[in-house]
Amino acid sequence: DLNDLVRDLGLSKSKAELLASRLKGWKLLQGDTKVSFFRQRQKELEHLFSKEDDLVFCNDVENLFESLGVEHKPEDWRLFIDSSKTSLKGVLLHNGNKYPSIPLAHAVGMKENYENMKLLLSTIKYDNFSWQICGDLKVIAILLGLQLGYTKFCCFLCKWNSRDRSNHYIKKNWPKRESLNPGQENVLHQPLVSSEKILLPPLHIKLGLIKNFVKAMDRDGSAFTFLTNKFPRISGAKLKEGIFVGPQIRELMKDTQFENQLNMQEAAAW
Repeated sequence: DLNDLVRDLGLSKSKAELLASRLKGWKLLQGDTKVSFFRQRQKELEHLFSKEDDLVFCNDVENLFESLGVEHKPEDWRLFIDSSKTSLKGVLLHNGNKYPSIPLAHAVGMKENYENMKLLLSTIKYDNFSWQICGDLKVIAILLGLQLGYTKFCCFLCKWNSRDRSNHYIKKNWPKRESLNPGQENVLHQPLVSSEKILLPPLHIKLGLIKNFVKAMDRDGSAFTFLTNKFPRISGAKLKEGIFVGPQIRELMKDTQFENQLNMQEAAAW
């Protein structure tokens, strides 16, 4: 019963032990109940994971799903890959958020680069499942073999020219990328995944749209002055470059006063 309660509440190891200790102190548990039992609850899944150098990864995805009591249909899951300053991780996310995330790979000290991404995908046998891929724009560029940095052709969907500034706000249709061949149009390596499997993260789309919108605004207009007063903690340099975070964007989109300050051209774009 205690195990079921901890599972239903989704408690961590430390909180599960705290709850068990309190229940035992209140004499709601039998005296011989092992309070520290949850420290070893990962043992039943340890055989499904292996370690290669600094990378810990799932060696049997199908059995992992079976052990968790979750049906595995690859088309219902997406693989999220990201890293921090100290770790690289790969996690499966359910497309309908019906199930919790399932970690498949984790490494301490590994950075986002082509070799590490290739190792991560090969160890979890990505080719056997071909999940959709979700990640930030840097991860997507690495997975598709694109050159990083300020490149001429930085998009994997089209041949948008990052250096053709005169046409950025005039030209709407750019040629579609027909292929990702190494050595051509800022492609360095053979793609690790199919471009059709890529899901662009909504947050990064919003960040890019707001950035380009603010950069194109009239600096002497009332709308830009309104932004300066609304977000006084944002430096002038960041404001001119349109660098905002998610909560600030959501706050701005709900503010009807901002819309009233836009000129005709800005309002149409907004």
